[in-house]
Amino acid sequence: MNEHRQNAPGQVKEVTSLANPLIKSIKSLALKKFRDQQNAFMAEGLKLVIDALDLGWSIRTLVFAKSGIGNPAVERVAARTVAAGGTVLEVSEKVLSAITRRDNPQMVVGVFAQRFVPLKDIRPQNGDVWVALDRVRDPGNLGTVIRTVDAVGARGVILVGETTDPFSLETVRATMGSIFAVPVARATEDAFLAWRKGFHGLLAGTHLKGAVDYRSVDFSGRPVLLMMGNEQQGLPDALAQACDRLLRIPQAGRADSLNLAVATGIMLFEIRRAALTLDAGPA
Repeated sequence: MNEHRQNAPGQVKEVTSLANPLIKSIKSLALKKFRDQQNAFMAEGLKLVIDALDLGWSIRTLVFAKSGIGNPAVERVAARTVAAGGTVLEVSEKVLSAITRRDNPQMVVGVFAQRFVPLKDIRPQNGDVWVALDRVRDPGNLGTVIRTVDAVGARGVILVGETTDPFSLETVRATMGSIFAVPVARATEDAFLAWRKGFHGLLAGTHLKGAVDYRSVDFSGRPVLLMMGNEQQGLPDALAQACDRLLRIPQAGRADSLNLAVATGIMLFEIRRAALTLDAGPA
């Protein structure tokens, strides 16, 4: 989905003051309330911004430090932003640090329009793998799951119930750019359960009770939806009952549970095992 505005060339401005309204507006994106109001979010780093543009995401503002002047890659991204109708801001490192809340910020920050996939448009085919996360709370966990979904070649993530924001600065950082490659949908529990009735694949959930070894299931030949529970409480009864299989990862040590992102990663690599070879990926 490319939202570039035709015949609306952007502007290049130099900004030195933290009191500048544009800077204040971008700084406010640290808070979910303002991200939702502006339907926007921040991504840091030249590579991420280039990846996002290459994948067709709509850039609203490009902010770059004065040290980027003369850098051919930064200049190309600035030109692409202007051509897409976005605004380019050349700022001091002090301003960039204030925006990112980092002492040594990346040289480039992009502000992009948020993008969610409507749940009704998700119709998994054979071999497709999706992850549903129930009330995921931790931005690091969500970002790591999105990055892992990207790494294993799964299709996307469905956020169920009240979850942490996939477009928060912390989540976006944890995805390492995969936020731009992995479709994300969101739904209430009721809406998800209604959609599930039309899902004709295997819905597998991780659960501590009545569950079988996750390695004992054949995931091939059908779409798979992996359902992972909330960090503290696991899957609620309604979601557990909606699963075709309840699975468990065996453990031998004293820890009685795994981190959500680690458990999701273990499950995803098992589900995608047949599709993953060293020959297929980058060296």
